[in-house]
Amino acid sequence: MARQNTLFKDAYNRYVAGLKLDAALPTEPEIAAELGISRSTARAILLRLSDAGIIRWNKRQKTVLRQPTEADFFPEEETNSLHNIIERSFMLRILSDEAQPGMQINELELAREIGTGTSVVREFLIRFSRFGLIEKRPNSHWILKGFTSEFALELAEVREMFELHSAAEFGRLPAGHPAWTDLAAIQREHYDLQDDFGERFRDFSQLDERFHLLIHRASNNRFIADFYDAIAIVFHYHYQWNKAFARERNARAIVEHLDYIEALQSRDPERIDRACRTHLASARQTLLQSIPQNASDVASSSIQNIRG
Repeated sequence: MARQNTLFKDAYNRYVAGLKLDAALPTEPEIAAELGISRSTARAILLRLSDAGIIRWNKRQKTVLRQPTEADFFPEEETNSLHNIIERSFMLRILSDEAQPGMQINELELAREIGTGTSVVREFLIRFSRFGLIEKRPNSHWILKGFTSEFALELAEVREMFELHSAAEFGRLPAGHPAWTDLAAIQREHYDLQDDFGERFRDFSQLDERFHLLIHRASNNRFIADFYDAIAIVFHYHYQWNKAFARERNARAIVEHLDYIEALQSRDPERIDRACRTHLASARQTLLQSIPQNASDVASSSIQNIRG
C-alpha cells in the first residue's frame, strides 16, 4: 500500500505540473494512458484536484479553474517513485567500472536487487531502450551497446531545444509564481555549495538536476517534461562516468548556474537566452569529455565540431 501511495503521489505531481488554466481535461482512460497508471489511480487524481478546487468536475466535463501552486504538490520526499528507484539501480550498473559494451543486463537480477516485479523493470528498460544505449535480447536479457559521442551530440541537441524554450517561458512567469521562490532557494544552495566546495563538490550533480528540472517545469508542457525526464537519466549521470577534472568542471558549472539564475531573475529575454546558451554549450562539451575511454569513438574529435 505504501508503494502504491508513492506511485499515486508521483503521478499526481506529474499531472498537476502540466495543467493549464481553463483547459478541458480528457477522460479517465486517456489520463491513465498518458501517465502509465490504472484508471482507478487516474480517478483518484481527479478527485483530489476537485477537492482542492483546482478543477471543476461536472459529470463528463472537467475544467481547470486555477493554476496550481507549490502547496498543491506532494513534497519530493514523498514521491520517490519506483521508477526513480529502478533508474538509480540501472544507472549504477551501467556506470560501474566493469560496465563495457556488450555487458548483459538481466531483468530478473535487476528486479531482485530492487525488490520489485520483473514487469515493472521491463517497462523501464523498454522506455530507456528508445535511446539506443541498450538492446533487447531473448530470455529477458538486454545488451549494453555503449555510449558514443554521436549519441551524446544528438542528446545535447534535443536538450538544448527544450531548455531554450523553457528558460524563455520561465522569464515570463508572473511575479507571484512559486517558481521564483524555488529559484531563490536553489540559488542559496549554490552559494552554500561554493562555500564548502572542497568537501562537497561531488554534490553538484543532484543540484544540477533539480535546477534544470525547475526550469523545464515552467514550460507547462507535459510532453517536454516527460521527455526531459528521460534525457536527464543520461545527462545528469554523466558527471560520474569520468571523474577526471570533476572538481574543476563542477566549479565552472556553478558559476554558470549563478549567472543563469541572475539572468532568469532579470526577466530580460536576451540575457536569459545568452546565459542559457553559454551554459548548455559548456554542458555539451562536458558530456562529450565524460564519455568512457572504451567507447567506440573518440569524444575529443567531436568536440571540435561543436557549434559555439
